[in-house]
Amino acid sequence: MLNTILSSALIAKMLPTDYVGFTFFVGCMAMMAASAFFFLSLNQFDKKWRTSVLVSGLITFIAAVHYFYMRDYWASFQESPTFFRYVDWILTVPLMCLEFYLILKIAGAKKSLLSKMIFYSVIMLVTGYFGEAVYPESAQIWGLISGIAYFAIVYEIWLGEASKLAKAAGGNVLEAHKILCWFVLVGWAIYPLGYMLGTEGWYTSMLGKGNVDVAYNIADAINKIGFGLVIYSLAVKSQKD
Repeated sequence: MLNTILSSALIAKMLPTDYVGFTFFVGCMAMMAASAFFFLSLNQFDKKWRTSVLVSGLITFIAAVHYFYMRDYWASFQESPTFFRYVDWILTVPLMCLEFYLILKIAGAKKSLLSKMIFYSVIMLVTGYFGEAVYPESAQIWGLISGIAYFAIVYEIWLGEASKLAKAAGGNVLEAHKILCWFVLVGWAIYPLGYMLGTEGWYTSMLGKGNVDVAYNIADAINKIGFGLVIYSLAVKSQKD
C-alpha cells in the first residue's frame, strides 16, 4: 500500500513537458509488453527453441522492472539513474550474449564461447560504470578499457568463432546471426557514445541534462525488444522447416 502511494506521488510530479520521464515510462511499458508476448508464445515452440525465446522474455522483463525504478528515480531527483541502468545492463547484456550461444549450439558452439563473450560483456560494463559514476576524473582510461571489451565482442561475432559457427549452420541461423551482429555493431554503439556525452566534464553540455537518457531509453527498447524479435522469428521459421 505504501509503495502504491509513493509511486502515485512520484508519477504526479511528472510534468506533461517532461519528455525524458515520458521515455522512461514508455520504455517500461514496451519492455513489459514484449515480455508478455515472449512468455505467452513459449508453448508454440519445441524444446530446441523454447529456451532462446524464454531468455528473450527474461531480458525484456528484467529491463521493465529496472525501468519502473528508473522512471521513479528520474521523477524524484531529475537525475540520470546511472546505478539502476548499469544493474540492468549487467544482467541483460550477458543474457544477450547467451542468445548467440543458444542459436549457435546447432553448429557445435561450446561453452567456452559463451564464457568468453560474457567475460567481455562484464568487463565492458564494470569498467564503464567505474568511469561514468565512480572515477569520472579518469573516465578516459576506464572508457578505453570498456571500449576494447566492446570491440572484442564485435570481433568475436563478426569475424571470430561465433561467425564461423554461424556460417557452418547456414540458413535461418546465419540470417538471424547477421541481424544480431548489426544490432551489436550499430545498436550498441549508442552506449559508448552516451558514455562520452553523459560523463561530466566531457560533452555533457552538447546535449543538455537528461537528453542522454532519452537516447539510452530509445536504444534499450530497440536493442532488447529487437533482439528478442529476431530470436522469435528464427524460432518460427525453424519450426516450419
